Amino acid sequence: MLLAETFHAIVESLPDDWTDLELDLRILDEDRYIDAATYLVTCNAQPYSKHDWHWKLLVAHRFGHAAAPSAVGTALKLLDDAGIEGELVLRESRVGRAEVVQMWGRPESVRQEFKQLRAQ
Repeated sequence: MLLAETFHAIVESLPDDWTDLELDLRILDEDRYIDAATYLVTCNAQPYSKHDWHWKLLVAHRFGHAAAPSAVGTALKLLDDAGIEGELVLRESRVGRAEVVQMWGRPESVRQEFKQLRAQ
């Protein structure tokens, strides 16, 4: 299975309230490491050093300090299109965390808009 397809299968298998994921990525041909790194820079993949896996991918569903699912999917599709084969494994997923946003001093219109955006 291609990397992008594997990623989409992982995301589809999660409940709707998932908040963030940690994935490990290993490429099969280590001679293509630099090529793969140039594609993965768009999703801020974190390289492992002296580890059997090459990168850690952090993915945020709706909020958080990680890459958006669309960015990760696109980066993995670029790897697939370039013919770079690999393996993707879900290491950890978190569900049900709530976003905390400081609203002190903000006008009521901002609070209402924020509430409306998060209700979708």
